[in-house]
Amino acid sequence: MAPPRTSFPTGSEKDLENGSVGRERARSRQFSIAPGNIEDLDEYTALQKYISTYRDPRSASVVGDDDGAMKNAADAAKGKPWWQFWRSGPSKNATSTDEGVVPDDWLTADIKQGLTNAEVENRRKRFGFNEISTEKENLFLKFLGFFTGPILYVMELAVVLAAGLRDWVDFGVIIAILVLNAIVGWYQEKQAADVVASLKGDIAMKAQVIRNGQREEIKAREIVPGDIVIIEEGETVPADARLICDFDKPEDFALYIELREQHEFGDGDPDEEKDDNEEETEAGIKHQGTSIVATDQSAITGESLAVDKYMGDVVYYTTGCKRGKAYAVAITSAKHSFVGRTASLVQGAKDQGHFKAIMNSIGTALLVLVVFWILLAWIGGFYHHLKIATPEHSSINLLHYALILLIVGVPVGLPVVTTTTLAVGAAYLAKQQAIVQKLTAIESLAGVDVLCSDKTGTLTANQLSIREPYVAEGEDVNWMMAVAALASSHNVKSLDPIDKVTILTLRRFPKAREILRMNWTTEKFIPFDPVSKRITAICHLDGDRYTCAKGAPKAVLALTNCSKEMSDLYKNKATEFARRGFRSLGVAYQKNDEDWVLLGMLSMFDPPREDTAQTIIEAQQLGVPVKMLTGDAIAIAKETCRMLALGTKVYNSEKLIHGGLTGTTQHDLVERADGFAEVFPEHKYQVVEMLQQRGHLTAMTGDGVNDAPSLKKADCGIAVEGASEAAQAAADIVFLAPGLSTIVFAIKTARQIFQRMKAYIQYRIALCLHLEIYLVTSMIIINETLRVDLIVFLALFADLATVAIAYDNAYSEQRPVEWQLPKIWIISVILGILLALATWVIRGSMYLPNGGVVQNYGNVQEILFLEIALTENWLIFVTRGGKTLPSWQLVGAILGVDALATLFCIFGWLSGNLDEQVNNPVDYFNQRADGWTDVVTVVVVWAYSIGVTIVIAIVYFLLNRIPWLDNLGRKVRSKEDTKIENLIGHLSKLALTHEKDEDGAERWLLGNRAADDSDDD
Repeated sequence: MAPPRTSFPTGSEKDLENGSVGRERARSRQFSIAPGNIEDLDEYTALQKYISTYRDPRSASVVGDDDGAMKNAADAAKGKPWWQFWRSGPSKNATSTDEGVVPDDWLTADIKQGLTNAEVENRRKRFGFNEISTEKENLFLKFLGFFTGPILYVMELAVVLAAGLRDWVDFGVIIAILVLNAIVGWYQEKQAADVVASLKGDIAMKAQVIRNGQREEIKAREIVPGDIVIIEEGETVPADARLICDFDKPEDFALYIELREQHEFGDGDPDEEKDDNEEETEAGIKHQGTSIVATDQSAITGESLAVDKYMGDVVYYTTGCKRGKAYAVAITSAKHSFVGRTASLVQGAKDQGHFKAIMNSIGTALLVLVVFWILLAWIGGFYHHLKIATPEHSSINLLHYALILLIVGVPVGLPVVTTTTLAVGAAYLAKQQAIVQKLTAIESLAGVDVLCSDKTGTLTANQLSIREPYVAEGEDVNWMMAVAALASSHNVKSLDPIDKVTILTLRRFPKAREILRMNWTTEKFIPFDPVSKRITAICHLDGDRYTCAKGAPKAVLALTNCSKEMSDLYKNKATEFARRGFRSLGVAYQKNDEDWVLLGMLSMFDPPREDTAQTIIEAQQLGVPVKMLTGDAIAIAKETCRMLALGTKVYNSEKLIHGGLTGTTQHDLVERADGFAEVFPEHKYQVVEMLQQRGHLTAMTGDGVNDAPSLKKADCGIAVEGASEAAQAAADIVFLAPGLSTIVFAIKTARQIFQRMKAYIQYRIALCLHLEIYLVTSMIIINETLRVDLIVFLALFADLATVAIAYDNAYSEQRPVEWQLPKIWIISVILGILLALATWVIRGSMYLPNGGVVQNYGNVQEILFLEIALTENWLIFVTRGGKTLPSWQLVGAILGVDALATLFCIFGWLSGNLDEQVNNPVDYFNQRADGWTDVVTVVVVWAYSIGVTIVIAIVYFLLNRIPWLDNLGRKVRSKEDTKIENLIGHLSKLALTHEKDEDGAERWLLGNRAADDSDDD
């Protein structure tokens, strides 16, 4: 049957699908500027305006997020006065003793009046804000935390020792170093936290409520129990709420009150809903009338279909409303909601974390080394007949030796610089739409070597699109698309996803839109039902009746009397689409009382994002293979993998649990698979656990409440864009931007941050060893040391200069990073020895008759101080590597400290009296009593230090070229323990049974687990 006669533009005959571009734009503009609201227009004009003006809300929201990410983070702390630093909660009355029990009389507000402001404030004092919030840290206690740890305890011991020696300059400077480090670390962490809090605040969920007789839009966190909330299609439910009545039928409020007084409403537990519904059919009809709304509870219950909700039913916090609009009353706060209770289960004890364990192990090792060097220095001191604490104003005594070695041997800035580096990195990631909830998660993300990603919304666009329509022989694709649009709902305010994509696809078919612009009227629209499996619309045009149908291919084919050849071709095409994972819809129509005409078939698919395939390749180049875990059917999973070149080893989740595989075989399947289909949250948890047992550092993405355990289990849990609050609370990192590319970008950034920390730690260990080796050997051999005042400033300079490492231009390694502590220690020891030898060379040259490096006059203390300061500061340029240029912040900080050290040397600051210094053997050059050094000598020291740095850089480069050293300390990422894995597999099939014998004696027996028990597992 030919389509209705209409006049098409002549120029478009060459391209039936695209039509005339110029006229089409004019037509689109004509309908997009149609006057009035869309709901006030007639059916087909409204449909045309919807097609012309529709904009994807997700793409629009991204623009707003960029501005929010850049806002001043100071706004994030406005919840309380600045001086109330001891407060950790939003309200002093919102204590943990509240059990979330809401009095019944709080839930009786009128739907037209709602609550008053006074009632809102009183209820908030008891329940706090409507949000799932992790426990907030006390800022003052957090500041004090920067004075704890093995490294800080040693410096605090040095403070006590300096006070005991009445060395007040050193006492003050050491305290200043401790306080400065604490302030810098505290401020940087707070600044990063404020950026994250500000970003979260800018994307806060909104809600419509009735208060003081007015409809208001507020942030969802401001809802209190008893608030009258408006639940509307397309929005997220802002709190656990009981449905009152349809928004357009406020008169049903009286019926709701009657039922409430009769206690007809249940408690509203989603786990019991199915059982309740089954009981209703036996015990009587509980639901009143038709459903008011339909909600997507897949994130809570795993149900893929929207759940119909009736008067008195509970809609759950963070679920999405898919249909309808209604009044509801908030029955509790988010903390005590179903989602909130689930989130609290996964917020367990705070573990120390791998990063802090690494820092403590380094600090402890350095502390042991300090004790060893102090012991050696004291042994040498005894042979030199040194006193314990006298002479009082000299550094040549045993306690001053101990004080010096405590200061140089323990890097006080190590915890702060590493924390600052993580905090600055977290703030940068926040601006890139990645919220780091734990700073140590950056370290975990940098080391990830397997990424388990969900499909929908991450690998794909989470947006159906029509692909490759099949058009029956002799039919017109434009007429078919027009019929498909006629057989769709025209209520543009509440389109389901399939009708929506069908209508919007008409943008690609301008001729189909020309057909719809004719004088169509709809007599009857019959929505989809599971019996007929199709949508039917009866429409009229120019006195003819057209019955249009769209639905399951078999159901549509059954309407027609087409030939066997056409039927077979149609069935084969449907089978092909199904095999490729496409969702198929047949399209047919009947004109008046004539036979039905089969037009063709639409194929729908959630396509991969444009950047996903390239991003997967990039992830593989970074040593992070991607495993796809999806709840979709295996055909869809395989088609997606095929399009992304992800691999073809995709298995059904049943093979994972009920496939008869155990032990090593099961672990091998998980490790080698490219993905799993039809997975549930428990499958995700099992996949993560098995990969971890094989030694992999695993990142897992998730978005639902039931994903929370696997996100918590993973080394790095990632809550993807649009994730529920429970998933966000369990995750280490929350992404606000969709797609896999944001995750891969975060991995590269995390590796850069890790590289900065690793470079600093290597640098700092080498510095400690440098001074320990030189000073102790100097104490033993020539009974000489640097004055403690100068030592304190060397420590201060090292920390001041390298705090800027947090802003350095680091590079990202092409493989997962690890600490490789054995490699760090070996290289640091070699660098420390080389620095100590360089210092000995410059000290030894001063015994030459011509004074060595001294050209005119100088001071031993100041020359050594300058050489040590220069070579140590420049060492960071060596350990950071040469793959990127250093940042201006790092260069500026180091040159500033170098200039200050040069001034110390030239003007002899803190050089002390010559009488204090033991001069044996004798220095022949001219030493001035005031400690001054001539400029020429300073230039020579600078030139010598540059030469030393070049030599050390060459050695460092060669060390990293040694294969065994480069891989030293790397863990085996795919370790297989066949015996243990098989043992665990066999044990999982056993069960303990308890029984009594004939005499009543109890006994326990070990037997095989029953089949139904295994299924439950």
